Amino acid sequence: MKDGSMFADDDFLLHNYTFELPQEQIAQFPPEHRGDSRLMVMSRKGDAPLKHHMFAELPDCLPKGALLVANNSRVLQARLLGTRSTGGKVEFLLLTPLPLVLRQAMPSRDGESALCAEVEGLVRSGGSIRDGETLRFGAGISVTVLESGPFGRRRALLSWSGDLAEAFAATGHIPLPPYIKRADGEEDAGRYQTVYSRADKIGSVAAPTAGLHFTEEVRERLREAGFGWAEVTLYVGYGTFSPVRSEDIRRHAMHREYVEISEETAEAVARAKAEKRPVIAVGTTSTRTLEGVAQLCGRVQPFAGWTDIFLYPGRPFRVIDGLLTNFHLPESSLLMLVSAFAGRKRVLAAYQEAVREGYRFFSYGDAMLIR
Repeated sequence: MKDGSMFADDDFLLHNYTFELPQEQIAQFPPEHRGDSRLMVMSRKGDAPLKHHMFAELPDCLPKGALLVANNSRVLQARLLGTRSTGGKVEFLLLTPLPLVLRQAMPSRDGESALCAEVEGLVRSGGSIRDGETLRFGAGISVTVLESGPFGRRRALLSWSGDLAEAFAATGHIPLPPYIKRADGEEDAGRYQTVYSRADKIGSVAAPTAGLHFTEEVRERLREAGFGWAEVTLYVGYGTFSPVRSEDIRRHAMHREYVEISEETAEAVARAKAEKRPVIAVGTTSTRTLEGVAQLCGRVQPFAGWTDIFLYPGRPFRVIDGLLTNFHLPESSLLMLVSAFAGRKRVLAAYQEAVREGYRFFSYGDAMLIR
C-alpha cells in the first residue's frame, strides 16, 4: 500500500486495467429506440450481487431523494472535410470549445471572411501539411495552419462569416469515436446528442454518453418520483479518447476541459449535501466537473474555467455519492475514474459479467449505475 490509501500498488499499473472484449460487443449503432438499453446496477461497497435491468427502470434503482447532475453540453459537427491549396483532400477536427472560439473572435484581414480566431485542432491529410498553409472547407470556413504540435495537433487560425455554429452544422460531420468503424450518418445527428443538450452549450467533440439513454418519458418519471435534476456543462474534448501511456498511471498528464457550473446548480448540490441526499453524477464528465471544481475551490460553487482532474484509485471524491456511466475502454482514464469510485477489482469483475451477459460497450452501448 502507498499514498496513505486503501488501494494497492497494483491499482497504479496500466496493464491492470485491461479486459477481454469481443469486437461484436462494441456498439456500432445506437439501439433502435432511444432508451432501449440495459442497465447494470452495482453496489459501490459490500458484496451485493450485480443486478440487471432495462434503463427505463432507472427510477426504481436510484436511492431515495437523489439529485441527478447531468452534462448539458451539445456535440458540434466539428469534423470538416475540405481541400488543400494543392487540390488534395484534408480533414480538420476543431478541438477548441466553440464558446471560447467566439469569445476571442476578431475581424479577419483576409478580405474573404468576417471573423477569425486562433484555435487548436487535428489535421489529417494524405501528404504533409506546411505551417502557413490555408485549408478550405464548406460554408465559408477556412483554416490556416500556424504551428504543428504533438500527436497531430495544430495551432491554427480559423476564419468564417456569419454564425459559426450554423456554418459547422451546414458543412461539418459528427465526430464519432474512433472505435465506431463507420462514417457518421443522418441518424447520428440526433442520436449522438442527449435529449437535454442545450443549443447555447454547443461545442463538445464527443457526447456525454451516459446521458444518451435518457428519454423524456424517463425524465418525467424521475420528476414524478421526486428525484432532483441539475445540470453542469463540460465541453468534451478529444482527449477523452486519448490512451493512458504511462505504465505508472500516476504519471499520466490528463487533458484539460472547459467547465461551467451555474449558481442554481451549485445551490442544488449544496442543498442535497446538507440534507444528506445522494448526489448521482450522470456520466464521467459530470463527475469531473463537480469533483474538479470542488478540488479547485474547496466546494461546488459557480464556476467557469478549466479542469484537468485525474481521478484514479486513491484520489478522493468530495461530492458524488453515485455514478451512472457507460462501459469504458481498457486502459482508459475513464475506466480508472470508475475504478477509483468503486474499486478496480470489483469494477473489472462487473465488466467480465457484462461481457458474459452480452452487454453492449462504449458510446452507443449499455449503462451501469454504481450506488
